[in-house]
Amino acid sequence: MTRTVRWLIVVASLLMSAAYVLPLWRISLIAPQYPEGLGMRIRINDVTGVKENDLESINGLNHYIGMKRIEPDAIPELKVMPLILGALIAAGLGVAALGRRVPFVAWAATLVAACVGGLYDYWKWGYDYGHNLSEDAIIKIPGMSYQPPLIGPKQLLNFTATSWPDSGGVALVVAGLLVAVALVLAFRRPRHLAGGAPPLATS
Repeated sequence: MTRTVRWLIVVASLLMSAAYVLPLWRISLIAPQYPEGLGMRIRINDVTGVKENDLESINGLNHYIGMKRIEPDAIPELKVMPLILGALIAAGLGVAALGRRVPFVAWAATLVAACVGGLYDYWKWGYDYGHNLSEDAIIKIPGMSYQPPLIGPKQLLNFTATSWPDSGGVALVVAGLLVAVALVLAFRRPRHLAGGAPPLATS
């Protein structure tokens, strides 16, 4: 692979580390009684409110409609995701150092699988919270469920819920785009020139 491809892999791998300090996803709730809105940020190892008491307010609202409390310590994915991301970053740096297309393609495929798996797990988590409601709920509306949207806006009773990638999620999207560009460049390289692995830096 060319130096350009390998440096793109390095930058993409390092950019993914932003997820350790920046929130991945944000869910916002706006209603007439909450014109300033309530918000929840999903981080790689935690779930927090956008404002100090937002998560507790959301849990209070959830209690009325029978949804379970959102307890970060009870979500096993928050313990596993930092390890998975760390392994992907280390593997990406290793692929860049190795400079071979087959390991690069395998790593890129693993990234896609991890992304799809993460989005599915997030959807499943929202489905469980929104559909498995307590029989002792104070407010019961037959046929109503409260699953938050995977992405974009959704009306839930008098609340408008919106779900979008936060800054850490945007960093992961940009990293994915860099990997896609690197894949295109890697396979545009004429085959007879792709045998060697040039160093990452020239003297």
